[in-house]
Amino acid sequence: MKNTPVTPKKSDLNVYGIKDAKVHWNLSPETLQEITIEKGMGKETNNGTLALNTGEFTGRSPQDRFIVKDDYTKDLVWWGKTNKAISSEDFDYLQSEITNYLSGKEIYARDAYVCADPEYKTNVRTITEYPWSNMFVYNMFLRSEDSELENFEEEWLVLCAPGYVAPEPKKYGLRQGNFSILNFTKKIALVGGSGYTGEIKKGIFSSLNFILPVEKDVLPMHCSANVGEAGDTAIFFGLSGTGKTTLSADPSRKLIGDDEHGWTANNNVFNFEGGCYAKVIDLSEEKEPDIFRAIKPGAILENVVFKADGDIDYMDSSITQNTRVSYPIYNIDNIQKPSYADNPTNIFFLTADAFGVLPPVSKLTPGQAAYHFISGYTAKVAGTEAGITEPVPSFSACFGQPFMPLHPTVYAEMLSKKMQDAGVNVWLINTGWSGGPYGVGSRIKLNYTRAMITAILEGHLDNAEFEQHPIFGLYMPKTCLNVPTEILDPMNTWENKSEYISKSIHLAHSFHLNFEKFANQASDQIIEGGPLIDEHHHLDHV
Repeated sequence: MKNTPVTPKKSDLNVYGIKDAKVHWNLSPETLQEITIEKGMGKETNNGTLALNTGEFTGRSPQDRFIVKDDYTKDLVWWGKTNKAISSEDFDYLQSEITNYLSGKEIYARDAYVCADPEYKTNVRTITEYPWSNMFVYNMFLRSEDSELENFEEEWLVLCAPGYVAPEPKKYGLRQGNFSILNFTKKIALVGGSGYTGEIKKGIFSSLNFILPVEKDVLPMHCSANVGEAGDTAIFFGLSGTGKTTLSADPSRKLIGDDEHGWTANNNVFNFEGGCYAKVIDLSEEKEPDIFRAIKPGAILENVVFKADGDIDYMDSSITQNTRVSYPIYNIDNIQKPSYADNPTNIFFLTADAFGVLPPVSKLTPGQAAYHFISGYTAKVAGTEAGITEPVPSFSACFGQPFMPLHPTVYAEMLSKKMQDAGVNVWLINTGWSGGPYGVGSRIKLNYTRAMITAILEGHLDNAEFEQHPIFGLYMPKTCLNVPTEILDPMNTWENKSEYISKSIHLAHSFHLNFEKFANQASDQIIEGGPLIDEHHHLDHV
């Protein structure tokens, strides 16, 4: 049923410099889908789901992401390759360009909020050039009640104009015509020149990753989270392809959220969002039943390819490997309402180690937890990127470096303190290879990984006997319910033990090299949480 859209009392866009526009306020997703199809911007699948193409950009453009450097941010942001600076003057010029561009057009406005915990609720007003960008915001942000919309006042403003391309980018501090910029003083996120909807989501996520720790003493986390019947919360960190969405979707537990959460000073874990934005490449009902079944009217498929019969070919990556779906979280059956819960009992760091050397499960000390959190390790394997044939180590600080405006040690120290205060256990789970590297060994079976996580969640490893890995220093359980004992120590699974040791030392060296850029701001406890051995050691030390 379509609700009558609510126009807020403060609906005059002149205050933003947008003049003579025809503005549609808070339209229902059904209406936005109809408009998208009428305008030839998308089409429906056999079951009525909207599918569209985001244009030139089918993913984020990290090199075109900027933060305004001003008195507020200059000493707080970790400036560099990830967080590039732009001046207030250049921002003001680009903002006026976008507001002029949107003036006189038919545009779409939506009032919503982020942060499910009422104490941290943040109102966001989004003004978009395209109807489907607005529908994406409906799916991904938390939906305000009609009664709240009438008197809505935003804390943040998002202006999204995919059709605006800066004509003289270099003159205004840009690399090229598209850009995503955060201004923490004006509380505005600008998106220009890219139709990729993830830029809206990640812009607001990045802003929270700055505001929550600096102003609210909340640790923001790029993770999924769920809660058991006993109220025990579990958090899953992991980069793309490590199993974050799959492993947090557990039929016996309620999903809090699949991507972005805050951990508060008063012991809550809350979802930032009101939806999910999942990859659908190679999707099947068998592998990802929750995601597969969530693709129904109201969801938006991006950059997928149709088969002749009107169904989607999820195997087809001819437009991009990064095919996606966004849907409101209520498209999943087993969810926590409202989407927050108590302190976590267990935290899982997921890594797909394609070198096949990390244990499938290990328990981390507080120092190791902070070290591995700052490292954010996984491995890229052949097929994920052009030209990769051997596994390549991939590190993303805090499991979300592209979205972290502060120095990674700020987040890691917060995590360490919270872990110790809450008495939480942290586990490293290798969802990658065993018995050899990619191409030689085999991927650790998903049902074994699920069994390890279940054993931890049910407390079976609380009093287990552990042995220490000789190179990484990780504590490996000697037995685990429903998991073959011989796979728990990865060296046992390799035919050639000396090859295992040399490959382990090689990976340990990669960890040390990656960590050098953080070492000057890391405590001794964190530095000591790294691998025990480096490539410079000889094998007879092992």
